[in-house]
Amino acid sequence: MTKASLELEAKHVLEYPYRRSVGPVMGRFFGGLKVGRILGVRTRSGRVLVPPTEYDPETGEAVGEFVEVGTTGAVTSWTWISQPRAGKHPLKAPFAWALVQLDGADTALLHAVDAGREANMKTGMRVRARFRSEPKGGIQDIECFEPVAS
Repeated sequence: MTKASLELEAKHVLEYPYRRSVGPVMGRFFGGLKVGRILGVRTRSGRVLVPPTEYDPETGEAVGEFVEVGTTGAVTSWTWISQPRAGKHPLKAPFAWALVQLDGADTALLHAVDAGREANMKTGMRVRARFRSEPKGGIQDIECFEPVAS
């Protein structure tokens, strides 16, 4: 017998499907996205965290009030995806993953930016949220961010 005749092949898919409740903080954040509003939370020191957290990451204290921030902001960092993978990336055309600091927020949100081509991306550029036409109450309700015409 040859080695080739002893080869075995077994296809196996390993999955851990689960459902998770989002709780009162993320639930309110996602509820805001469903109606085209982006919410953050204010810490005791006055910083606004977006996306919101239940506790201040610097002090561990519970956060305070919810505040609405802008749907526009500035790109603080980014990386270009020249070949998006079907079913794995949010856009079919090339795009950037970017940290976007929204107006009124002190932290940045990671999301996709549809800039058309890499040469259009710049740190500091202004972008605006593009919301889905049929929101479902999740982070994908922001389809992506797009450059704001200057």
